[in-house]
Amino acid sequence: MFTGLIREIATVKNYSNNILTIQSKYQAGLGDSIAINGVCLTVIQVNDDGFDLELADETRSIIDESKLSGKVHIEPAMQMSDRFEGHIVQGHVDCVGVVESIIALENATDFIIKVDEKYITHIIPKGSITIDGISLTVNDVNKNSFRLTIIPHTLRETLMCDYVVGTKLNIETDVFARYIDHILQHRSKRKSMSWGDVDNIQMSY
Repeated sequence: MFTGLIREIATVKNYSNNILTIQSKYQAGLGDSIAINGVCLTVIQVNDDGFDLELADETRSIIDESKLSGKVHIEPAMQMSDRFEGHIVQGHVDCVGVVESIIALENATDFIIKVDEKYITHIIPKGSITIDGISLTVNDVNKNSFRLTIIPHTLRETLMCDYVVGTKLNIETDVFARYIDHILQHRSKRKSMSWGDVDNIQMSY
């Protein structure tokens, strides 16, 4: 589990044959889970200046692989002793969105993000969303887009300062919205559900 708070902006040294090599100050351990631009991956090798991770076919079929180059956001998995900040993030990307427009305000910047309409159900006004691994708050939701208002601190401390119209984004919607929607869809197909059924649904994520 992650929180959506970026711990470091690291550098991709290489990405080939499904292996991603990251140059980072973070001291990873073999088998650690680390989110790279919002994608939960497993460390398969520790190097002197970083670590290697492996991407499964399923992961590569969902994410935008162009995000696995240059500078990237990284966040190690949350430890039980850590202070909980941000929101509950799984590192499971739902879809790829696109920056539709960027509007400079007096002390913030609005980003309008376009997504496939089928994912809008899981994007909640004033709820949480993860963009390239960053925990953010949704302001408005439209038919196939949503609006984020980003403060200067977030722009300075993340790669959002480099986003332009057309930039592709790894998006993870709110986990609770997905749970509730999934449960309600299944509930409509049967008369009742047991707690065992609910547990099975939750374990599928």
